[in-house]
Parts: sequence; C-alpha cells; structure tokens
Amino acid sequence: MTRTLHIIGGGMAGSEAAWQAAQAGVPVVIHEMRPQTGTFAHRTGDLAEMVCSNSFRSDDDEQNAVGLLHWEMRQAGGLIMAMADAHALPAGGALAVDRDPFAAAVTERLMAHPLVTRSDAEITALPPSDQPTIIATGPLTSGALAEAIRAETGEEALAFFDAIAPIVYAESVDMDIAWFQSRYDKGETEAERTAYLNCPMDRDQYEGFIDALLAADKTAFKEGETAGYFDGCLPIEVMAERGRETLRFGPMKPVGLTNPHQPDIKAYAVVQLRRDNALGTLFNIVGFQTKMKYGAQADVFRTIPGLQDARFARLGGIHRNTFLNSPTLLDPALRWRMQPHIRFAGQISGVEGYVESAAMGLLAGRLWAAELTGTTLPPPPRETATGALVAHITGDAEAKTFQPMNVNFGLFPPVDSRGGRRGRKERYRAYTDRAKAAWTTWLDGQVGPSAKAAE
Repeated sequence: MTRTLHIIGGGMAGSEAAWQAAQAGVPVVIHEMRPQTGTFAHRTGDLAEMVCSNSFRSDDDEQNAVGLLHWEMRQAGGLIMAMADAHALPAGGALAVDRDPFAAAVTERLMAHPLVTRSDAEITALPPSDQPTIIATGPLTSGALAEAIRAETGEEALAFFDAIAPIVYAESVDMDIAWFQSRYDKGETEAERTAYLNCPMDRDQYEGFIDALLAADKTAFKEGETAGYFDGCLPIEVMAERGRETLRFGPMKPVGLTNPHQPDIKAYAVVQLRRDNALGTLFNIVGFQTKMKYGAQADVFRTIPGLQDARFARLGGIHRNTFLNSPTLLDPALRWRMQPHIRFAGQISGVEGYVESAAMGLLAGRLWAAELTGTTLPPPPRETATGALVAHITGDAEAKTFQPMNVNFGLFPPVDSRGGRRGRKERYRAYTDRAKAAWTTWLDGQVGPSAKAAE
C-alpha cells in the first residue's frame, strides 16, 4: 500500500501538490489551519485563496516566461491553471481570476478526490522522519512552525515584509474623470477593453500625491525586525522614497493610454485599477501595495483624481513573509538536505508569485508521487520555465543575497546565437520553443496526470 503524503499548507503550492500526487495514486492529507487559525490576509478557509493581486500575470507563452510557466502547468494537468482558466476575468494579455469562485472551485475539486483528505489542525512542529511531507505554508507560515524550521536550520534571515494593494468599489469611481482602457488597447472584446480603469494626473496633482504619500503615517516594524522587501512587490511609499519620479516610471506610467475626456492632453501620470471580480464591481489599484495605516490610506488615495469619493472593499496592508535560504538548504529535488523526508514548495521555498508557487507545488507533488510509487523522476530540464526556477533557488542564486524570485528569461540557459544576433522577440521565442520541447519530453517520460485531468 502506498504511504500517505502529508502536505502542510493549502495555498497555491499545497493545493497543486495534493492534486498531482493524488492523480498519481498517492493518498494525501492536506493540513490547513484556516479557518480555525486565521492570518492577517486571509478571509476564508478555502484552499488556494488569493490574498494579494488577482492576476496570474501574462498569459503569453511565446514571449513571456510566466506565460510559458502557465503552458507547462496546463500540459501537466495542473489544477490551479484549470480553475484559473475556468474563472478568468478580462485582463488584456494577462490572466486575471475571479478570486472567490476560483478558490471555491479548487477546494471543491480537491475535497471530491477520493485520495484527498483535509485536517484543519495547526501544525506547530516538524514532522517525524518516517512521514513523507511537503511544507507549503507560504508567506504567512505560523509563528510556531517558522520557529521550528529556524531552530533546525540555524538560519536567521527567514523573513521579509510583503504588502498588499487596496480594492475599490467600482461604483464609487468618478467616471467623469476616469475611463476604461487597457494599455495600448490590448484586448479584442468589450470585456477585455474594460478590464482596466484609469485615473489621470497632471504634474501638480502627481507632486501633491507624492508629498502626501511620503508624509503619511506608516506601519512601524516591531523592535528587532528589519524590512527587506521583494522588489516585485514594493510598497508604493518605498518606491517614492527612491525618487519622486519612480512611480511615474513604474505602476503610474502614462504610456499607451489616451484620456477620452481630454484626448489632446497627455496625462503626466496614470493610476490604473484592474477588475477584481467577474461582476466588475471591484477593482484593485495596480502596483499600490502599501504599508500606510488605514486612515492615511483612505486620505492619500482619495487625492487621486476619480477616486475622491472612493469606497474601499479592502485597504492595503503589510505582513511578514517567511522564506528559506534555499540555495543552502534545498537540493535540486526540493528536498531539505538536513531532513530529506521533507520537501518545500511555494513561496517558502524562495519563489515569488502565485504561478511560481503553484509550479513548485506541482513539481514537489510529482516528485513525491514518483518516490512513493517506486519510480524515478529527475528534476525538469533547466531549459524549461519550471526547471530554470528550480535551478535558481536550489543552487544558481547567490546565498548571501538570496531573495524570492519570479520566473524570467534571465534564469534560462542562453539560447544558441549562431547565425547572427537575435532580436528580443526572436530570442524569447527561441527560449519558449526550446522549453516546450524539453517539457514535453520530460512529461512523456513519466506516469502522471494527463493534460485533461483537471478540466
């Protein structure tokens, strides 16, 4: 009889790992402490609940590394991608998800699987050496479990701070000022063209916003805590502190947008809001992760033209994000070198983003399934998006400066440039073509879920 795999954490990584292992015939117990033990950011007890953005980012599998990762997970019968596709929202070239129905669907599919059970008890200690385990507790690992890991590893730098963006009720946006448009008019349907709301600023309004942002009350760190932020999810105040123009060349860039209210006037900066649910009643402010206190957030964000009467379904916030120094702790099969009966997956393993987390869960689930059913499965080729990400976190990255990483083509082995220098589009297409061939060969060499298994 196949031994049971225990998965601690029911987020993106834990859910995908459970699905992959169960589809391969391995009994699985998901240990998810919610809703009995809550967290700062979660609202429900559903598995795979989205707590930050509702976007899986670009879905372009020919020119974008995260889009390629989408493709790889779909080919592997990934549950997360199947449910994301089933609950997708218009978002131009991105894959945005209606978060609550998505999480409910993931939960329903897993709980309906005959080999999957769930335990709601909080895990506060490391598992015994005879228990196959995946730890996929994500950025909000409980304090007790984090301390148990820290005590065993001896590592001190196991945490940094992450921030979430506010969500606005669409009906409270002043449409005499704001307008619907996807950047560069991406999207062919009306729904796609109305995936983003835009709020324009002239120079004086932008400078006033920056002044208010810098002066606002912020969340203070506790004594002994230090702030090391992931650059892909910086609070807007931190970006503003790096230079007054930083936001205007980041989330507030005005390029690719034309204000129909004033078509002859180019905005100095633009705040974009992205649809957050299928009804179009909620929009999140793109790139506006924040550590401002709640009262200050409302005051500062209402200085944005079009949001002067904004009502917030959720304000932003800052939370502790726990992750391993994976280059020193994990082997290429995601096993903890000190305790190889434990694999890590998701953000705690040193990746950043929903898709990257789910991909590590997919891999960890398949690796354990192979081991527990008596077969051999090598890590995926590093020419693939999944393989490149694993190679980075388990050895390529510099341990002294290690920070969580999104997938990107900079992690891939260079493509052959013989025959002349390639342009960027041609080079990216070469990366994706090579990756797809390598991923297909890797999948064909194993027994596992088919691409249609999660549909």
